[in-house]
Amino acid sequence: MTKRILVTGVGGAPGFDLVRSLQRLGCKVLAVDSDPHAPGLLLPEVTAHVVPPASDAAYRAGMLRLCAKARPDAVLSTVEQELPRLLGLRRPLADLGVTTWLPPREAVTACGDKAGFAAVLAEHGVPTPRTVLPEDLDRAPDGLLVVKPRHGQGGKGVTMCRTREQARVLCELTMAPIVQEHVHGREFTADCLIDRTGRASVILRYRLLVKGGLAVVSRTFNDPDAAACVRATLAATGVTGACCVQGFIRDDADGRSRVVITEANVRVGGGFPASVAAGADYIGQYLRGLFRQDVDHGRLAYKPDVTLTKYVETLTTSEGKTR
Repeated sequence: MTKRILVTGVGGAPGFDLVRSLQRLGCKVLAVDSDPHAPGLLLPEVTAHVVPPASDAAYRAGMLRLCAKARPDAVLSTVEQELPRLLGLRRPLADLGVTTWLPPREAVTACGDKAGFAAVLAEHGVPTPRTVLPEDLDRAPDGLLVVKPRHGQGGKGVTMCRTREQARVLCELTMAPIVQEHVHGREFTADCLIDRTGRASVILRYRLLVKGGLAVVSRTFNDPDAAACVRATLAATGVTGACCVQGFIRDDADGRSRVVITEANVRVGGGFPASVAAGADYIGQYLRGLFRQDVDHGRLAYKPDVTLTKYVETLTTSEGKTR
């Protein structure tokens, strides 16, 4: 039986590529976004829908109305800000016959708040950049500093500076900021799938070229230390389902931890097609877990040194008014 999957956030790379991957697996996809100009709404053979953003009071009614009408078999979200709202919709969605696979609320909270995430990792002994809030800026480490939104996504609003005075000014210009030490090294993402028993598969890829927070060139690799650090992060936060973890492998550890974890996102990563190209049945096994089938972790094995390059694609052109 062909599954009908509703995918949210199709204006971003994670949602856009998730739609395509699901289609390749034979699924019918309902592509959903709050922006009527989201490119994923223009993908061939999708059923496109526009819903209110998760921050809007009309979001709950809009999603339930859509699911009652379209009757998808499941909902997959690629918008982290929407996850707390979806957690509150699990029961009414289940009453409509819609399956969800959402992480625990504590995991959503920990991963959605970069200050809280750093505190959780520090509590569990997982190496992470030293992090302070603006009121504690005098305790910021010396050297390069990174100012970023506490609840940001996609690399938006991330700025580097050299002094605490510069960081103080940037904090005035950034919504709910945090300040972190800058970590030198090779940046990586781990595409992770954690089944309902807590067993995790980890697929590592270097972020060789990053634009706007998205790894447009990725190369898979093996590193036992990095994999162990990622697994410790998953255990500390309690994430289940699909997740991507980001970090750095220091060029010169100089007595410090060689691997440093910077963030975790409770959704598929924007560069997950690199893991699929390397042989991992990432989305296929994600679907199995979604519908409460056993995840075959053996099918999540992958080859190192597989490089994937993303590019901008023109989907359509038109004249006159658009949606």
